[in-house]
Amino acid sequence: MAVVGILGVVHDNALRIQHHLTLDILKELILDFKPDVICGEVLPSSFEKYTTNPIERGYWGEPPSEYYDLIFPLCEEQNYKFVPIDWVELDVWNDFNPLRNYTDAQKEELEHEMENWWQKQLAASSEGRIPFNNQAFDDVTKLKYQWIAQLDSRSHAVRWECRHEIMLQRIKNAIGDNTNARILCIVGADHNHALYEGLQSVHNIQIRYPLK
Repeated sequence: MAVVGILGVVHDNALRIQHHLTLDILKELILDFKPDVICGEVLPSSFEKYTTNPIERGYWGEPPSEYYDLIFPLCEEQNYKFVPIDWVELDVWNDFNPLRNYTDAQKEELEHEMENWWQKQLAASSEGRIPFNNQAFDDVTKLKYQWIAQLDSRSHAVRWECRHEIMLQRIKNAIGDNTNARILCIVGADHNHALYEGLQSVHNIQIRYPLK
């Protein structure tokens, strides 16, 4: 039976330090899980660029910093298999901004409301043993994206629902390709609940979330 863990992270180093989910802590969590495979929030095309030229940075679609600073080197050091699972069509991503159909004044108000949601997420982030990996954070996050869906349902379908369908399918493919493996899914913490709920229908796996 495969064991599938979910580890939610934040992509900004200042936030990691402020909220006690540093790269050192992430490394400890990864090593404790002992994965055979890491499924990461990286575009397949970006991972291909990394494998071709590991020092190339600064391009549209670049993996989050924790991959260069921790996860990619750790995979090489520990011989973990890395599977990129993210999906974004970079040429049209900005065209599906949920605020695209609002006036400048409305956008300013809605951006303020988005910041309020983020502050609610931060307030809930510390309630579990692993920051950003707990039920309170997930509950607020789900409410946030339900609100965003009301702003522009087509944008939400592309940027959130379709993206998760593809991410989940890539995880399922990794499960099928790696029999009885220990698979750790590392994603931005906003995705935690979607992956956890989406994996419930997969047979013969044990889901570990939060990791502790």
